[in-house]
Amino acid sequence: MAKQVSLIEDFTKGIWKENPILIALLGLCPTLAVTISVENGLAMGLAASFVLICSSTLISLLRNMIPKQVRIASFIVIIATFVTIADRYLAAFYPEISKNLGPFIPLIIVNCMILGRQEAFASKNGVGRSILDALGMGLGFTLVLLILSAIRELLGSGTILGYQIMWDSFSPWMVMILPPGAFLTLGLMIGASNWINDRRAR
Repeated sequence: MAKQVSLIEDFTKGIWKENPILIALLGLCPTLAVTISVENGLAMGLAASFVLICSSTLISLLRNMIPKQVRIASFIVIIATFVTIADRYLAAFYPEISKNLGPFIPLIIVNCMILGRQEAFASKNGVGRSILDALGMGLGFTLVLLILSAIRELLGSGTILGYQIMWDSFSPWMVMILPPGAFLTLGLMIGASNWINDRRAR
């Protein structure tokens, strides 16, 4: 008999147990590319969460009306609609952030985390559970982006959200705002999460 998953677990699993970045290793392209500042990381996390929550809600509502043969194409059309809304909103109200994120907002359309949640969860569950799942996954994704971007901005520029945090004599580690800094920091975060999970399993 299949184990019943509680509503709380539907929400919390995306934050740690099935975190899309640390555990599932999904959405790594924007994770590595845009996290040179907290502002960029937060904007990407919120944009991806908006698309995930809205598309999960709509796909769950329409799950019995979408033919299985065209479900992936239908999911992509729905996801693309909400990505366009997020992209145009940022361009209209936050043009500087939109410019900094460049093509990575439109590329949310092919983010494996979002398409994967539609195929694995929203297309098979009711609206309430799908929204909780999307909220948890979006929160887990955004939190990792925030932590990663805070580490990189602090050590790479000495600032957080543009405000000077490090002492005047601090010499920024330029490598942290370059691709090697992103790989190194994310690798350490994944290693730390694996170590914690291993300790908890004993």
